[in-house]
Amino acid sequence: MLTPQGLKGKQYRITGNAYPRLGRPPKKSRKVFALLGALLALALIGLGGVQLWDIFSGKGKNASAQACAGPSGKPLAAPTPEAPTVPGSATAPIDPAAVPQPAAVTVNVYNATAKAGLAARTAEELKKRGFTIGKVGNAPAELDKKVPGTAQVVAGPAGAGAATLVGSVIAGATSTADARTDGTVDFVIGDSYNTLLDDTQAAAALALATRPVPAPSSTGSC
Repeated sequence: MLTPQGLKGKQYRITGNAYPRLGRPPKKSRKVFALLGALLALALIGLGGVQLWDIFSGKGKNASAQACAGPSGKPLAAPTPEAPTVPGSATAPIDPAAVPQPAAVTVNVYNATAKAGLAARTAEELKKRGFTIGKVGNAPAELDKKVPGTAQVVAGPAGAGAATLVGSVIAGATSTADARTDGTVDFVIGDSYNTLLDDTQAAAALALATRPVPAPSSTGSC
């Protein structure tokens, strides 16, 4: 007795020259694979259609905006570029054309420290740099012994460019504005003052103070 493969356990007696015909393997598994392939193809076609619709209808832009939104749902603001840190000046940046030559700037030198003679010596150094020296003496009461840094540069709106130039010759100075209408600049010496920057350092500080700040990009990614 023989049980040929594919005859599901049935036994056949082989007699003479006749042999049982073997059946084809079942087609059920092939149908399952064909069905799964068709479903996958339909899913891919549907996904591509949805993406194209979003692009042409403008929904893609809304999705990008939502992706850039913060926790509150509002779009995140573009980062504001910071002004460069300028040694010797807190007013930055400024148009280079608004910066006058040293000879056109009148500087009042005031000593806000307990070191005697510091205003006169500093005024002499500023004069060597080409500045026009105005008043020289002790700082007014509102600033006397109240400038903890190297110096404080004070000017009015008309002296913004001049204040930038003066501020570039001293590292770590701060700049403030008052209501004066002329272009004079007050150079108030602080407790941390040691000496002026050399010509090379002052030129580099002035170049940094007058360097334009690039505008923020409106097309940047989140």
